[in-house]
Amino acid sequence: MDANELLRIDKLRVEFPSRRGTFVAVDALDLDVARGEIHGLVGESGAGKSTVGNAIMGLLEPPGRITGGEIRLNGKRIDAMDAAAMRMLRGRKVGMIFQDPLTSLNPLLTVEQQLVETMMLHLQVDHAAASRQAVELLDQVGIPRPGERVKQYPHQFSGGMRQRVVIALALCSNPDLIIADEPTTALDVSIQSQILDLIKSLCRERSLGVILITHDIGVIAETTDRVAVMYRARVVERGATAKVLHAPEHEYTRALISAVPRPDVRLHRFPVVSYIEDGGEARGPIDISGHWLGRFDASERHRGELARIEGVSMNFTLRRSMFPSRRTFFTAVDDVSFQVGAGEVFGLVGESGSGKSTVARIIAGIHHPSAGRLLYAGTDLTAQRLAGARRSHQRHIQMIFQDPFSSLNPRMRVRNIIAEPMLFHRLVASRAEASEVVDDLLEHVGLGREAGVKFPHEFSGGQRQRISIARALATRPRLLICDEPTSALDVSIQAQILNLLKDLQQELELTMLFISHDLPVIRQMCDRVGVMQNGKLLEVAPTEQLFEQPQHAHTRELMRLMPRLHALAPPQAVGASA
Repeated sequence: MDANELLRIDKLRVEFPSRRGTFVAVDALDLDVARGEIHGLVGESGAGKSTVGNAIMGLLEPPGRITGGEIRLNGKRIDAMDAAAMRMLRGRKVGMIFQDPLTSLNPLLTVEQQLVETMMLHLQVDHAAASRQAVELLDQVGIPRPGERVKQYPHQFSGGMRQRVVIALALCSNPDLIIADEPTTALDVSIQSQILDLIKSLCRERSLGVILITHDIGVIAETTDRVAVMYRARVVERGATAKVLHAPEHEYTRALISAVPRPDVRLHRFPVVSYIEDGGEARGPIDISGHWLGRFDASERHRGELARIEGVSMNFTLRRSMFPSRRTFFTAVDDVSFQVGAGEVFGLVGESGSGKSTVARIIAGIHHPSAGRLLYAGTDLTAQRLAGARRSHQRHIQMIFQDPFSSLNPRMRVRNIIAEPMLFHRLVASRAEASEVVDDLLEHVGLGREAGVKFPHEFSGGQRQRISIARALATRPRLLICDEPTSALDVSIQAQILNLLKDLQQELELTMLFISHDLPVIRQMCDRVGVMQNGKLLEVAPTEQLFEQPQHAHTRELMRLMPRLHALAPPQAVGASA
């Protein structure tokens, strides 16, 4: 064994038996990680990346089990340990940074209580020493006023700050290995840059080994020393990051890299991954000229300006009181105004907490603004607060939410979830007709009609997002609000979904409000872009003008922090189709 080697995985096989047969999630996987090294694991949803991390941690969900191979940490085999030994290993020797920080933080305990409890268990220190170290850890991961913030609960932190707390929790017992499972998926470019810089610096300072699991090849390019590419449970290519990304040898790797949205130039369509091991072709532009999606009455067509918000502000109450002077408020949106033309794709970008999603929810009718007004097709919707008054317009304004799992009913089958809005708005004559439309929508978003009989928990995060998109399209909307619609998707599925949205936008003259922290995606999708910070709209400009000549200092900083792939794949990349 190499003295610098920290982790070694040999011929790992993970299976999930079921009534429909045995699903192989990881097959004959070899992986090694050295001390002080960041090793990337990249691939599409369902490739087996997260399963590898869970297998190392002993967190495979039943009936999943390791059926072959072995995992060694510091030369000691850990895959055969019993449950009690694995509990002591987790945290003490191996820490994990999960994709969604809210699922790994206890909402009933303060950050201090969670950090102190972990350190007292694994480091055998007293409460006072653990409390001091908790403050030091928060300071180390870049949380301002750590002595004050350590007393707060997880819901009092922004998404980026919660992710920092999770990193502190993973580090608090001085582990040898950190597994970071999509640690920056839902973060904007500025927070993403800070988190990745933090992981790199901690890796160097503490000589940690890090496995970075992600579908973001830009993150892999800027962060990792080596990378392994997974496809259908197997590693198809591995090596130094620069070599794999600049000169990929495997056809699938070349296809995957070609699907990364380009930040330097706008393309008509996204290249998609067409590599299929047993043959097959990439799907081209869809034709919906005679499709159910294209059936619109002449009265539903609109020209000119479709939506406008004027001087909109949104205040959330932080402290209630019968005395007005004692009430405190948080201003999420502050005097924002812009308009969206029919058939236009308008983008909103900004840091976490800048007010982007709040604006989207105001337009969707989820929030009522504290001030200002919203006009849709010339009608003032802020004056129509009753559900019945808004219903005539509501089906024309649909929203794709950032978190698909929380927006899908876990007790309903996918078929019923997608059919529900059609039946509610009486767009179909019968359930049989609704079922036919659902099957077609599932085909259009790349899931297949067999997905209709399953429940949301049976799908990956990316697949659940496609279900959300199908549901949003079910009412044939005129204004589609996309709040981070591809944040949970790998680059290949992202390319398919964005091409689908482009096709629908062009064929149906669909209007979109597109919110994303992914600036290359914004450049490819949007006609105009607005930049927000601290609830205010800083500037609005045509997309190319904004990217080439940003006017505001904050916009220029966002452009500087944007992850870039410097001509990683040759132009004739095999497996990509325009």
